[in-house]
Amino acid sequence: MFHVVRVQDALGRERALAQVAGAQKGVVSHRQLRTLGFSEGAIAHRASTGRLHRVHRGVYLAGHAAPVVGASEMAAVLACGGAVLSHQTAARLWGIKLPGDAAAIDVIVKSHRRHRTGIRVHIARLLAADIRLRYGLPLTSPARAVLDLAMGLPATELARVAEEARVQRLVSSHDLEQVCERYRGHPGTGMLTQYLRRGAEPAVTRSVAERRMLELLRAAGLPEPEANARIHDYEVDFLWRDQRLVMEVDGYKFHCTRAAFERDRAKGAKLAAAGLSVIRVTWRQLQDESYSVIASVAQALARADAGGRA
Repeated sequence: MFHVVRVQDALGRERALAQVAGAQKGVVSHRQLRTLGFSEGAIAHRASTGRLHRVHRGVYLAGHAAPVVGASEMAAVLACGGAVLSHQTAARLWGIKLPGDAAAIDVIVKSHRRHRTGIRVHIARLLAADIRLRYGLPLTSPARAVLDLAMGLPATELARVAEEARVQRLVSSHDLEQVCERYRGHPGTGMLTQYLRRGAEPAVTRSVAERRMLELLRAAGLPEPEANARIHDYEVDFLWRDQRLVMEVDGYKFHCTRAAFERDRAKGAKLAAAGLSVIRVTWRQLQDESYSVIASVAQALARADAGGRA
């Protein structure tokens, strides 16, 4: 949080208040106001005249009632004194998609705090290694956020959340193993350890695979394909139409049965017979052998372009 010092003159206090509120998404606590030198009467007067707008007991928006992005989260941190944003709130701030809307703001505190409307307070041990700052907000690390979510998610949803975090390069399997080691006895450690012991087989969704593939192509400067395109009565994962090149991503969730295996091979054979080149990659290759995948695509595109010029 912003470092606050007492200011003696009125103009200095006003400037200091603007500086503190500006650094905290427009939010300021009662304790900070008192530290700056505002009396109880001055605080009450500001609240009654609309210069302070109460968000929680002892926490205010300064100057206006319209919160900026992140103000609600910062208000929750200040209201709970020394809190760190966690669980669903931290995951969303890291960009991990979760089902449903956030009903409340999650925070971790060291000891019990008074109930606050709209805030879910979790009393838990939190090491400095798992505290980060993002958008000016204190929050748990991505790995700790996944661990906290693990205790309330079914196995398939936990796999999706963990894989989403891996796709965005927020965590690695090693990071998840280490966070389980740091917090032995945490209610989520068992579920997360089971996920890792299964080889972290991803319950990868099509949208996650698409995003990862497009990230790789853009980084390599290669032409972007059509995603989920239809050709010859089939829907394919990626299609470079001019080069007549198809890529299919074999995610474990959708390609693990014998029937799926047979269906995929028949589809590939028919596309090849129609004159299309088909590249098949696995989700693991997208994750762990990305350079090889991109090299294969680049070579196939180059061959197609050379054939078209011949």
